[in-house]
Amino acid sequence: MTPVKPRGSDAGADRERGGRARLGSVFWTSIGISVVFVAWAVLFTENLNKVTSTSLGWVTETFGWTYLVVTLGILIFLVFLAFSRAGSIRLGEDSDRPEFSTATWLAMLLAAVMGIGLISYGVAEPISHFADPPHGLAEPNTPAAAARALQYSYFDWGLHAWAVFAVFGLAIAYATHRKGRRALVSQLFVPLLGDRVNGPIGKTIDVLAVFSTLFGTTTSLGLGALQLNNGLGSLFGVPVNSVSQVLIVAALTSLFTISAVTGISKGIKYLSQISTVLAIVFVAFMLIVGPAAFIANLYTESLGLWASDFFRMSLQGSAFGGLEWMQLWTYFMLAWWVSWGAFVGIFLARISRGRTIRGFISGVLVVPSAAFFTWFTVFGGTAIHVDLYRGGDIARQTAADLNTAFFATLDHFPLAGLTSAVAILLVVIFFVTSADSNTYVLSMMTSDGSLTPRRSVLILWGAITGVTAVALLLAGGLNGLQNTVIVTSLPFLVVIAALTVSFWKELSGDLNAPPSADMKKEEKEKADAGQ
Repeated sequence: MTPVKPRGSDAGADRERGGRARLGSVFWTSIGISVVFVAWAVLFTENLNKVTSTSLGWVTETFGWTYLVVTLGILIFLVFLAFSRAGSIRLGEDSDRPEFSTATWLAMLLAAVMGIGLISYGVAEPISHFADPPHGLAEPNTPAAAARALQYSYFDWGLHAWAVFAVFGLAIAYATHRKGRRALVSQLFVPLLGDRVNGPIGKTIDVLAVFSTLFGTTTSLGLGALQLNNGLGSLFGVPVNSVSQVLIVAALTSLFTISAVTGISKGIKYLSQISTVLAIVFVAFMLIVGPAAFIANLYTESLGLWASDFFRMSLQGSAFGGLEWMQLWTYFMLAWWVSWGAFVGIFLARISRGRTIRGFISGVLVVPSAAFFTWFTVFGGTAIHVDLYRGGDIARQTAADLNTAFFATLDHFPLAGLTSAVAILLVVIFFVTSADSNTYVLSMMTSDGSLTPRRSVLILWGAITGVTAVALLLAGGLNGLQNTVIVTSLPFLVVIAALTVSFWKELSGDLNAPPSADMKKEEKEKADAGQ
């Protein structure tokens, strides 16, 4: 990914720094803590698991509700913003227009932002909820459970997730394209903190952003490795074990690091288009060979439940039980979205220059949510149909190993070998298109916002991402990944809430500012021309 290019004096300063940007305290602090964490995971594995498990319980019991309240608040704020007069403001100069067509823009954000989740959870989450309905709302393995399963899948992968991404993207695009600031999370707090963003407070915010992004990436890398291991095991008999998963992580890490270093990431536009076409063909194939009428009816019913229960789901915590389920699903998903906020925000800012705030919000919130809803219904609904009416055991296989769900579903339909190969290819493309950009963003955030981080820094962050993923996989597998991302995301949730306030303060100030002399002159010239 080509990072955001700021304007004004910051842009000139960045050109002067070039690829030799000073590696300051954010870089050394982030590297030091990363090394300590990896050493902790390798040398004191049991202690790490104990600490993260205990911390998980404390975080979710004490602060789990904050994930629900903050994300819902951000969503309401974005809807208000889209319908307000601020919606017509462009992310850039008033004369700027979008760099990419709307279709290409949507394909890029769909492929590069959590696309790997389509394979990892597209079947696993609906079929898991079908066998164990959320909050006891239905009897397991019944038609009522099928609708509830999709309803909660929509909640976990819909508007709340994209609201987190959208508010970050808006704030960063406004700060970089319109205000000319560096692409650092700390720079988003200028309206609240002023020059203090260049001191210890700002550096602390940037370090939190680095670690939130790092653990979000390692979680995705770990999930990708588990998915690929199961897919390769299904196709070629590759052993499903830690050795295979470590080798897969090493291979994926090499791919996305090389991509980030050599600039192959500029092809993200074409990779995104390829993966989007493959995904559409995949969905069409499943509708042809699968229970299309059942899927259509299930989609309608589940969507109705999701819409009617939206605010109840948005604020339903664990006051009366269900904490373990929330940790496995809702809290984990919301924490995962929070941990990806900085990376996705910078990515969305990069590809969204020239769009209006209204167009940005509607595109980021609505289209990806609809795409994810459709994918989960087609593949998850098909798996439910197999178990409900065809005597399948996909739910049982998923309970034994979450990562078998997608491939177990494909086994019930024609061309299972070919479709499994396509699924594996999608996992690789989805991950490389996001992880190379993520590596670039980590390098940029630890190089004082430099648009051209040193090659050595890019390689270092690629290696740290891979090593951290391996350490967490070996320490606790999927549970280890989930526990760590929830615990480490909590401080960054506070950052997101604060940056939303900061963004609104700056935006409302700009809206209410008196027109400049140039604007008055331009308006007068237009009026004279009209006469």
